[in-house]
Amino acid sequence: MRLYYYLPLYVLLAAVAFAQNTSSPYYHKFYDLESKSGWNSGYALLSPSWSICSSCSPTSSTVNWNRTTGHSSPSLDGNSTKHQIGGTRPYSDILWNNHLIGDFSSVGLPDYSNTLTKGARNFIYDVYFYSGTISYSQALEFDINQFTGGKGYIWGHECRIAGGHEWDIYSNVYKKWVPTGVPCWPKSNAWNHLVIQVQRTSGGNLLYKSITLNGVTHTLNITKQPGSTSWSGITINYQQDGNSGMSDYNVYLEKLNFTMW
Repeated sequence: MRLYYYLPLYVLLAAVAFAQNTSSPYYHKFYDLESKSGWNSGYALLSPSWSICSSCSPTSSTVNWNRTTGHSSPSLDGNSTKHQIGGTRPYSDILWNNHLIGDFSSVGLPDYSNTLTKGARNFIYDVYFYSGTISYSQALEFDINQFTGGKGYIWGHECRIAGGHEWDIYSNVYKKWVPTGVPCWPKSNAWNHLVIQVQRTSGGNLLYKSITLNGVTHTLNITKQPGSTSWSGITINYQQDGNSGMSDYNVYLEKLNFTMW
């Protein structure tokens, strides 16, 4: 997507929409986060409530999972990170989370004064992903989370695959997924490039701006209200959802970059 030779007008307009204010005092860009420290070991979310299972382990039969870095193949730069899930309980999920800003920061930004957390309003989640059995995935989820001023902004993006090939976004108030009408057809046995842009508006709402998958941009411009929280910080999530048979499948992530300003 970034290697432009000849660009039609609609792509140029999309590029303008992604212009980043690098002079902002809140500007930070983090590179290759998938291979860096700070990710939790994985949270198991069991159907049908999808609450976190505190007794589950990565090697259990009900749901099992694994995350390993440093894979040279498949890879774009020789260092991809593999995520595997499987088990016997249908429709169970595994969530991986990384604290970037605030308490437990993995990038050295504890933000004790809450300056970055409060000031940042624009975010871009940019990642490549690969699976040889992408059809086994019920859904893949990519989230941007900001918690500030007692409000929780969870920009949840879910690409339904076995679940229906459509992008859903998350309603913080009603705690449910909302279909967007935007198709989601990632390629199997090939690298997919995903770019998500969101914003916290001046009125204090979530703005889902756009989703770009493999060079095709869909402008959303959908506004949702935030939830509530007592924590302060900025985090990102990656999640894999199991299908009706909990078919074992792997997804490799690479070049996971996150930008804020």
